[in-house]
Amino acid sequence: MTEGEIRVVVSGATGKMGREVIRTMVAETGLRLVGAVASRAREDAGVAAGMEPLGIPVSANLRETLVSAEPDVLVDFTTPDAVERHVQEALEFGVRPVVGTSGVTREQVRRWDGLCRERSVGGIVAPNFAVGAVLMMRFVREAARYLPHVEIIEMHHDGKLDAPSGTAVKTAEELAEAGIDLSSGKPDERELFPGARGAAIGGVRVHSVRLPGLVAHQEVILGGPGQILTVRHDSLDRVSFMPGVVLAVRAVMGYVGMMYGLEALLG
Repeated sequence: MTEGEIRVVVSGATGKMGREVIRTMVAETGLRLVGAVASRAREDAGVAAGMEPLGIPVSANLRETLVSAEPDVLVDFTTPDAVERHVQEALEFGVRPVVGTSGVTREQVRRWDGLCRERSVGGIVAPNFAVGAVLMMRFVREAARYLPHVEIIEMHHDGKLDAPSGTAVKTAEELAEAGIDLSSGKPDERELFPGARGAAIGGVRVHSVRLPGLVAHQEVILGGPGQILTVRHDSLDRVSFMPGVVLAVRAVMGYVGMMYGLEALLG
């Protein structure tokens, strides 16, 4: 091991995001993949990720991997059912969680923040690791001050388990927290079919699309008298999330508490 390397375990290692994270951890200077976990064991993490063998087996037991691999960071791309246990087990061993699993709630983030502070370690939950998506939310927050009629359309692959996406939820929550007077529909409007107007989050209507062929896409439509502004971000490949994952893995070593989103890391 090179002095100063950050030791990383990936959970959800055989999923689409997990395989991409493995390839990134192996290629990135200063980061070292020391373990991999998935619901079913595999002979080698490199083979699972479409690479040459790495000599790192994919374990079905996170706790055993945390003990044997002694990582600094756990990168988790699993399921809403698994992530709670994974974060708690990581923090039990003083391992810093970097969570990209969808469906994480604000209540979970608050609870994990307390656990991080008890252990004097950092953690990050990011609804979206694509830097462009984080910038999209920043631009929308500024635009909504002048065009406060806002609706969100988020589009993802048909294997995504939750709706709306964490990115859409966070976008709507940030607009509400900014104190902007949002109005995406008339108070007396009625839906001929329930759900036709989407979910209402903090005064913003959010519409979810799930189709094969999509990866992760979001457009925010802002309206004003005689004009429409659309801010859109498209992730066309999962590699788009990897710079944000690397940024989070490096940053999580230097603070205490659970960060929600990458905004603070972009300055």
